[in-house]
Amino acid sequence: MSILTVKNLSHDFGGRTIFTDISFRLLKGEHVGLIGANGEGKSTFMKIITDKLQPDEGTIEWAKNVRVGYLDQHTALEQGQSIRDVLKSAFAYLFELETRMNKICEDMTTADPDAMEVMLDELGTIQDLLTNNDFYIIDSKVEEIGRALGLSDIGLDHDVHDLSGGQRTKVLLGKLLLEKPDILLLDEPTNYLDEQHIEWLKRYLQEYENAFVLISHDIPFLNSVINLIYHVENYELNRYVGDYDNFLKVREAKQKQVEAAYKKQQQEIAQLEDFVARNKARVSTRNMAMSRQKKLDKMDRIELSREKPKPTFSFKPARASGRYLFEAKDLVIGYDSPLTKALNISMERGQKIALTGANGLGKTTLLRSILGEIKSLSGSVTLGDYLHIGYFEQEMKEDNTNTCIDEVWEEFPSYTQYEVRSALAKCGLTTDHIESKVMVLSGGEQAKVRLCKLINNETNFLVLDEPTNHLDADAKEELKRALQAYKGSILLICHEPEFYRDVVTDVWNCESWTTKSVF
Repeated sequence: MSILTVKNLSHDFGGRTIFTDISFRLLKGEHVGLIGANGEGKSTFMKIITDKLQPDEGTIEWAKNVRVGYLDQHTALEQGQSIRDVLKSAFAYLFELETRMNKICEDMTTADPDAMEVMLDELGTIQDLLTNNDFYIIDSKVEEIGRALGLSDIGLDHDVHDLSGGQRTKVLLGKLLLEKPDILLLDEPTNYLDEQHIEWLKRYLQEYENAFVLISHDIPFLNSVINLIYHVENYELNRYVGDYDNFLKVREAKQKQVEAAYKKQQQEIAQLEDFVARNKARVSTRNMAMSRQKKLDKMDRIELSREKPKPTFSFKPARASGRYLFEAKDLVIGYDSPLTKALNISMERGQKIALTGANGLGKTTLLRSILGEIKSLSGSVTLGDYLHIGYFEQEMKEDNTNTCIDEVWEEFPSYTQYEVRSALAKCGLTTDHIESKVMVLSGGEQAKVRLCKLINNETNFLVLDEPTNHLDADAKEELKRALQAYKGSILLICHEPEFYRDVVTDVWNCESWTTKSVF
């Protein structure tokens, strides 16, 4: 039985074609990986099937009484809400039932016998629903998920507005799991999660009995939890049985078959066109030429898929820095309260360091304290000589109404338009992307615009806060290669060992410095 059926879906967004006449089917128990390069429309597809966007054409049909849970990274969390408030909102429909139950009890005092019987039936149904859906143990369920995701250590009464990206993701994920939906739709759930909780989510999805659709560029994670691939490319959606590695093998074999058939057809077309050109003017052979022309006209011509531009990252080197990049003495970082013990750390020229550890320990705060962007609670940081720092922040803070061209031009006003376009193209952005506003791009495309600005500035010290979030597999692999080749120093926050392991010279585990309990 089909849980979700999508037929003949077409959609344009921001002046760009996203899908053309695609179809999709989700069956019970299927664990689907929705994959594709940045900007191919994966998140748009999720928004369409959850009725947050209306498609230009096509139909979306869910099975009756299916409860859908959607993890959307861009869900707004209102200032003034606590973590507990957000988690308890998972049970909003049960609180509505409780309100209805109380109203029935109130109305029963004046009801006649016939109405009383109807009310008692409805009251019994509601009480069963409340009991079966854990309504009377909501507080303990909230506490349980809070402990599982490490939110209890932050404090369930903490304002959600003050959370880090990883903590925010955990809150949204916790709310989703408390809702107990029949179907999970997860859009890059591992972004900003630390290694420990990525592992926890992996085990949860491996044991998940219902169907889910997962968007992820974390290939090891994807391989461990899915049994079906839907690949978005060139406005199409194609289905492959198995994991990501199997998809690559099948797709490569299919591409070779198409290329061989294309080459054979092109040879046939050339022969037919040559015969027509040589014989159409001669009376004796005109009929044969016309016959071959008809064959050409009716031929279903094979087209090769257009190649997506692959990014090429090459960081511009600045002159060598001094021996020490920074020295911290008795440094205590934090906002209202300390996040670390007193730190005495330093970094020398040529070191490439990964900062690891659970979310909320202050890794981003440490970077910003070192760079002087926020004031430390005590102690000091001394930056070295001749530093040319390139800083990649974890996420963009606001909607950006600049076009990609204007965004880069503001950073490099001396560039010609050709140079700006060329710089963006080298980062894997197409003409459509380059001329679009930054705010309508996918998270991965926005990251490529920011990387474009970073690689075109001369640097000798890169400070990178989770640069792999949102990047597709090709971009991630190219960034890894570029960082390996980089002659300067690197201070990197990353939760993907497969990425940083071959890049860095040292790993600093922030859990050894923290003043907080680590879950």
